Amino acid sequence: MRLVLASQSPRRRELLERAGFSFTVSPSQISEILDENLNLTARIEDLAVRKAKAWIEGRNPSELRDNLVLSADTVVALGDTVLGKPEGPEENLSFLRQMSGRDHVVITAVCLVKAESGELVFGHGLSRIHFRQLTEDEMREYVLSGDGLDKAGGYGIQGAAGKFVDRLEGEFDNVMGLPISVVRSLLESKNWQV
Repeated sequence: MRLVLASQSPRRRELLERAGFSFTVSPSQISEILDENLNLTARIEDLAVRKAKAWIEGRNPSELRDNLVLSADTVVALGDTVLGKPEGPEENLSFLRQMSGRDHVVITAVCLVKAESGELVFGHGLSRIHFRQLTEDEMREYVLSGDGLDKAGGYGIQGAAGKFVDRLEGEFDNVMGLPISVVRSLLESKNWQV
């Protein structure tokens, strides 16, 4: 089967390449509104499933044949508060102030769908991160860099914000946006070869 990454995230692309996967990129577009009736993990898994299904909808059967669609979505949660992608620098700064000196969790849901049959499997990775106490200057400097504006939680662990991390429990690549161990586990659970 051919693997299709239904995401425009350069980080997910990089992680798949580093893991040795061969794939094509064909982003899926949906409204990323979380279902508030589900718990946080179920909400993010639901979003990943909807992204994969959206890629399949409207395509002709020849486009679906032998394709395995991979979608993912990442959420950052500080207690009961979900920190999505900041809407601008002020919200980005607010996120960093809230996370300073505290723990937060990063959950990345992964969904794999056989495009032709609709058979799917999904799961998630979870990482717990502790930010050290941040100074106002370093938070403002990071926000001015613009690095966090396109990322859940308003930061990228693989960049300059990596120095904010005091402790990480879980997988680094989960925090970047795609837990490769979960992808491999899901493939193995269905005995799917890509």
